[in-house]
Amino acid sequence: MKKSILGGMGIVLLLVLALTIILGVNPNVTTYAQTTVSPEKQLALTYLSQPQVVDYFGKISDSIWSYAELGLQEHKSSALLIGVLEKAGFKVEKNLAGMPTCFVASYGSGKPVIGILAEYDALPMLSQKGRVPTQDPVISGAPGHGCGHNAQASAAAAAVIAVKEAMVRYGFKGTIKFFGSPAEETLISRPYMVRAGLFKDVDAVIDNHGSATFQTATGITGSGMFSTVFTFKGRTAHSGSIPWEGRSALDAIELMNHATNMLREHMFYSMRMHYVITEGGEAPNVVPDRASVWYFVRNSDDKLESDHNRVIDAARGAAIATGTELSQVKVLTAIHQRYNNKAAAELFQKNMELVGMPKWTDEEHAYAKAMQKTLKVKEEGMPSKVSPIQLPPSVFTGSGSSDVGEVSMIAPMATINFPGQVPGSVSHHWSRTSCNFGSTAWKGLNAGAKAMAASAIDLLTLPAELKKLQDEFAETSKKYPYKPYLPADAKPPLEMYDELMGKYRPQMEKYYLNP
Repeated sequence: MKKSILGGMGIVLLLVLALTIILGVNPNVTTYAQTTVSPEKQLALTYLSQPQVVDYFGKISDSIWSYAELGLQEHKSSALLIGVLEKAGFKVEKNLAGMPTCFVASYGSGKPVIGILAEYDALPMLSQKGRVPTQDPVISGAPGHGCGHNAQASAAAAAVIAVKEAMVRYGFKGTIKFFGSPAEETLISRPYMVRAGLFKDVDAVIDNHGSATFQTATGITGSGMFSTVFTFKGRTAHSGSIPWEGRSALDAIELMNHATNMLREHMFYSMRMHYVITEGGEAPNVVPDRASVWYFVRNSDDKLESDHNRVIDAARGAAIATGTELSQVKVLTAIHQRYNNKAAAELFQKNMELVGMPKWTDEEHAYAKAMQKTLKVKEEGMPSKVSPIQLPPSVFTGSGSSDVGEVSMIAPMATINFPGQVPGSVSHHWSRTSCNFGSTAWKGLNAGAKAMAASAIDLLTLPAELKKLQDEFAETSKKYPYKPYLPADAKPPLEMYDELMGKYRPQMEKYYLNP
């Protein structure tokens, strides 16, 4: 990283600030209302508006996009982020909470402590060429960033560095932290990070995610979830000549799956349950003596544990019926719903409106419309306005999950969803991989970084704003006290994607980008 970018902004930034004071306007492309912007916040926004800064963090995003590393395999992605933050003067603690790709970067000292979350894992099977509006994988079957964690991590890094620049210039106290969190797609890292005490001193947390909107939300959202592997032990035998000597572990899994599918009729409508058989034998003429199935069980926090226990009972019954043994019930992770802090969301909304939607080019609109035509949705191009705060559903009917919910249980938190993805593109789909690369992603993550940096500076410099978040959190905690779902003996499944990443990484390496 060049000194001119991170060296306290230097003469260029001082001239910019002087012009801001004298003329009452920001001479950069983006204009902010001076009556509502403190000098500290203005400096961070000005820093992030510099073209070389936009390009720098955009290239970091594209590099992580090209690595497309699956959960707990994000060695290049985390190393790149660590290097960027260390060069910017952050102290980095590595290999945390039992996960080699988990880290925390800190700058400053004392209270308040404001955290910004980052993710950087990709998804299986979503390889796709960037900014191509039809399905066209780089490597068929390989992983891809179909959720936008590459942009999210880059936005978070840009935000904390912008806050650091303001701290250097104006000398306000406090600590800004970057929480490098692996394996969000499998909801693994945050429960282990919370258990390891990584958030114990944090006063407030800013979550963020790439999106087709610029929006935040309040209230309880998302589903809590148990991720559990059930393993059965049977007895092998020749399937043709003496099958009566065998006890099929695969039969146990098939019976368990049938039982849980019958169970669906009698579960509350907000419950979600899905599974894949990860091990089921090697050849039809050998009775399999070992088999495993991986379940996700989701629901609201008040129903989740009961639902999970009923699935365990189905597994026990299947073992009895097939004469096999349920040899292991291994909880990989277990997380709560997300408790979005209203005061945090309201603060974030003000800063999102201050930053405004990026200015998209004709080419960017054309790309978006081409993607929308492929997907057979409204051909409207890129989004034009910051969205209002999203309220929680009046009736919770079930949804996806994120392990940021675990963080929201132990600190006031809300999420800034920043633009860059094409409206109508599909999450966990090749279309998202396509639009998480290149200019629209760069502009979107830059807008997200500005909103995060501005919000963090407010929380660091305005005690009354931070108190609003903390007072609300205290009341929420009385109503929903934190009890971890994660078993005390659970460990991060570090080997989970060893084989799959090992299969594709050698093919992917020739397409890696460098910032």
